[in-house]
Amino acid sequence: MHESIPGFAMPPDGEVRRAADSLRMLADPTRIKILWALLQGESSVACLADLVGAAPTAVSQHLAKLRLAGLVENRREGTYIYYTVEDPTVRSVLERVLRHEPAGS
Repeated sequence: MHESIPGFAMPPDGEVRRAADSLRMLADPTRIKILWALLQGESSVACLADLVGAAPTAVSQHLAKLRLAGLVENRREGTYIYYTVEDPTVRSVLERVLRHEPAGS
C-alpha cells in the first residue's frame, strides 16, 4: 500500500527510539523551563533553581537526565558547574510547542 507513495520510507527503529527518548525528556514542565532558561545562556544549578522555582537538588536531577539524553552539556569552573544547551534543535522544538505553531510555519 505505502509502496505507491513516492519517497515514503519509515525511519529506522534506532532513530525512532532516540526521538521518543528526547521527547520524553521534554515531557516535564520543570525540564522545559530549565531548557528555556539555558537557551538564554549558560547557567548554574542555583540560578536555574531560582529561575524555575524548584529546589537545587531537583534541578540537578533534571539536568543529569538532560545531560545523559545529550540535550545539555556542562563545564566546571572551580567549584561551580555551568550548563548550556547542547542540541541545536532544542530551541526550534521548544519555540514551536510553546507557541503551538504548526509544522512548516
